[in-house]
Amino acid sequence: MTTIYLIRHGQASFGAASYDQLSPNGELQAKLLGRYFDEILKEAPYVVAGSMQRHQQTAQLSLDECFPESEILTDSAWNEFNHQQVFARYEPRFNQPELLKQDVSEHANPRDYLSKIFSGAIARWICDDYHHEYDESWPNFKSRVETGLQNLCDQLAQTKPRYAIVYTSGGVISVAVGKILGLSPEKTFALNWAITNTSITTLRLVGNEPQLLSLNEHHFIKAQRPDLLTWI
Repeated sequence: MTTIYLIRHGQASFGAASYDQLSPNGELQAKLLGRYFDEILKEAPYVVAGSMQRHQQTAQLSLDECFPESEILTDSAWNEFNHQQVFARYEPRFNQPELLKQDVSEHANPRDYLSKIFSGAIARWICDDYHHEYDESWPNFKSRVETGLQNLCDQLAQTKPRYAIVYTSGGVISVAVGKILGLSPEKTFALNWAITNTSITTLRLVGNEPQLLSLNEHHFIKAQRPDLLTWI
């Protein structure tokens, strides 16, 4: 029976011209993840990563700590939605990421403020009236992720590795869990907001169907370096 670990990437560069690279904190998170895998995994895993830089960096840094010879298979089905476009369609000035970062940093409660912006932007994205305004609509993103998950499960059901690790993003993990649990879009994205960087969501493969075992495990960070816990 295969155990699948869905990993959210390490902290990226929020508010920078290019979000898609790990911050120094994100690099440390990935290394902690790899050391944890070195403790709990008894053999080399089957490894898949999205094609985004933050996915690839997280995969490489963590695997260097546990299974450095592992091959990383790249599959863009595990890429995140274009969150910067989703923010910008909600508020045009956020087309400049540094302005969103500035607004967040100047607010009395930055996390609550960003949560409000995120919720409003996602509500617009998933609304039927606006699908045509996005490069990738909500239905297309949802279909891509669900198809990617099923394709992975079909592959693993044939090859039967003991472990599989998928390096991806919070939105993707939320959609995968939402599919398994039958959640509404609103409840799916409520999960997204809670998923920490380099957290582990664990699935068990039964036949070629995934079952949820755990969500958003991050105790390995909390126990070692609680100062490295991040959600953005």
